[in-house]
Amino acid sequence: MEKPHEPFRSYSETYLSNGLLLIFVVDSADHRRLPEAKKYLHQLISANPVLPLVVFANKQDLETAYHITDIHEALALSEVGNDRKMFLFGTHVTKNGSEIPSTMQDAKDLIAQLAADVQ
Repeated sequence: MEKPHEPFRSYSETYLSNGLLLIFVVDSADHRRLPEAKKYLHQLISANPVLPLVVFANKQDLETAYHITDIHEALALSEVGNDRKMFLFGTHVTKNGSEIPSTMQDAKDLIAQLAADVQ
């Protein structure tokens, strides 16, 4: 049986070939699904060894969330290749959603710069 998110994955591979960078979001508190996230991430990046990679380790505000260094290890980010620009950000949504954390502003600026560098 196909998982609910499987149909969307086939689209991602189609669009990835024309992408300027890959943004990958992982739930830091969902320890059970990190091996699946690792497998999928490495499938995506294997097609293009120089595509810049930005990983958001979301839900860092939860007590059960893995720390960024644990996410780095769980996703085997040290294996993404020496020719690839890779960035890992810890993120979370603010309580009322109105405030943009400085990490997200930094990530936004980085993404804009990476996209401009590629074009």
